[in-house]
Amino acid sequence: MRFTKSQASSKLLFTFILLLFHQVSQAQINELLGKLGSKPSEEQIQSGIKEALEKATDLTVERLSLENGFLQNPDIKILFPPEARKVESTLRKIGLGNVADDVITSLNRAAEDAAKEAKPIFTDAIKSMTLKDVQQILLGEQNAATNYFQKTTSDSLAVKFSPKIDQSLSKTDATKIWESAMENYNKLPFVKPVETDLTKYVTDKAIEGLFVEIAKEEVEIREKIGARTSPLLQSVFGYAEQEKIKDPKK
Repeated sequence: MRFTKSQASSKLLFTFILLLFHQVSQAQINELLGKLGSKPSEEQIQSGIKEALEKATDLTVERLSLENGFLQNPDIKILFPPEARKVESTLRKIGLGNVADDVITSLNRAAEDAAKEAKPIFTDAIKSMTLKDVQQILLGEQNAATNYFQKTTSDSLAVKFSPKIDQSLSKTDATKIWESAMENYNKLPFVKPVETDLTKYVTDKAIEGLFVEIAKEEVEIREKIGARTSPLLQSVFGYAEQEKIKDPKK
């Protein structure tokens, strides 16, 4: 969005005056400033949303595919499956905490190895978006884009991730360690046998972690002007803010 010199001067003046009155809300400031700009075209809105989603998914995939991308992120770190937490506890009680740690590290390494496979899947989902999809994302809830990806990419991600994770688990001996731990635990008296499809479990958790991180990126772009790193993003999401001020139900 471009302003004439007079519009730019007016914008700065209005901002300064309004900020002098601390009782004026940021929403009111945004509403007034928004009147100085024009509504983006449908083409600009489509391009802006796709640019935002490409940025969000690229950053997420790049971050999670690094070593420790999962392991050192407490929000998405993959732990023992819930039904196997007693196995972990038992291992630690009998002095085999290192084995439990190795299992956890291997699970997360597998997810990190698989994360890079997500990029072309997200790219295809972005290219396939309709104008209706774009409008629903722009004026939708804070996680509208994340929900779109969950709906359109979850199955494809599972197909891509599963063999990669299975290979990674075998490479790090996680599968052998896991099977040995489960076998020994299941032999204990009075315990309920634990049967877990480890590859499926890690695949599901890896995909879940991707969406958790994409949601964070989505909130950044929606709420923080500094995250809108191009004039197009500033224009499109600035317009969305004005529309939500006019109609809070959007």
